[in-house]
Amino acid sequence: MATKEQNTNKKIATFLGEMISFRNSLKLIHWSITGRGSYEAHISLDQAIESLADITDRLVETTFALNGALEIVIPETARAKEYIKHIEGYYKHVETTREALFPETFSQSIIDDAQEAIQQLLFRLKRLE
Repeated sequence: MATKEQNTNKKIATFLGEMISFRNSLKLIHWSITGRGSYEAHISLDQAIESLADITDRLVETTFALNGALEIVIPETARAKEYIKHIEGYYKHVETTREALFPETFSQSIIDDAQEAIQQLLFRLKRLE
């Protein structure tokens, strides 16, 4: 029978895998976006992807330092057809999940950075619509 700590670690590993998958989904959007404002969207997506790569690395390494190595599985990543809704949905998912999994203030600070990068991306993409 799994302990509470093992269950929490599995949920944390799932969250981290989802974070990597989300970042990958942004790259799929980046490659497929065309039309008016696509150059600006490409730049905005690249900035977010770069920020999230660093942030994800920081969160994974901090989590491993606290909990030991976790078995992270990256979910299959598909390109979202409605990318604004996809990005907003992921933001909400992080908001509702973060505190239960990452009680430390320094981990919360890293997640704040991720949510800031996502909000900046949403601001830039919505202005292009």
